[in-house]
Amino acid sequence: MDKQWRNRVTVAFLAVTVLVIAMMLSGTLHRTPRITLPSGMQAAGQTVVGGETPTVVEVTPETVQTAVATLSRPLEYRRTVTVEQLWTGGSGTYETAVAVSGGWTRTDRTLAGGRVRHVLTDGEVTHIWYDGETEVYTVPAGGISADNEQNIPTYEEILDLPPEAIAVADYRAISGVNCIYVETAEDGEGFVLRYWVSVDTGLLAVSERLLEGEPVYRMAALALDQASPTAADFTLPDGTPLLGEE
Repeated sequence: MDKQWRNRVTVAFLAVTVLVIAMMLSGTLHRTPRITLPSGMQAAGQTVVGGETPTVVEVTPETVQTAVATLSRPLEYRRTVTVEQLWTGGSGTYETAVAVSGGWTRTDRTLAGGRVRHVLTDGEVTHIWYDGETEVYTVPAGGISADNEQNIPTYEEILDLPPEAIAVADYRAISGVNCIYVETAEDGEGFVLRYWVSVDTGLLAVSERLLEGEPVYRMAALALDQASPTAADFTLPDGTPLLGEE
């Protein structure tokens, strides 16, 4: 009798075990392997990557380069970049209007005294002229990129950082713009770099450079202008159109 009772208990236990395992497997098989969240609703420290099959990637110093590598800049946009440079006892601020289209970048920087420096570059050739002048200086771009013309860091430099140089990386908002945030460790000269890269546009939204804890450089371009660039933006003063040229 005891033996029969023990056998029934054993069979019942095995049946329950099989049922539990089946339920666990069923839940696993039906679980969504990749999760997509709207950028404005992502959890802190996470960002969506992956194109057609996006997934949520936690942003940490170890994973931030992978997250940044998934971003891409718009093919066409217009915005205003504000740069502030600070030094002991003073500072200077200027604005640069930026238009990008068809591989060309135009920058219109207002200099001290109100003079405007105009630049059109495709990374190979650069055209420069000033308000009130008809002469255009055309030179090879060389190592002067469109970002250099705006006097802003290139956020893709994050990809070239050695992992140990990244001190902080997470997902955070600044002035309502959702960003991947990266902060470098202080280097041998006392400098720290901070980047806020918009996950919505793929553009660098804010950047700071600190020297021994004090800011010496700030850049901000938090919003894209509503008006799209036009062919006129990429035309030289003599009427020569550049947009669409190889």
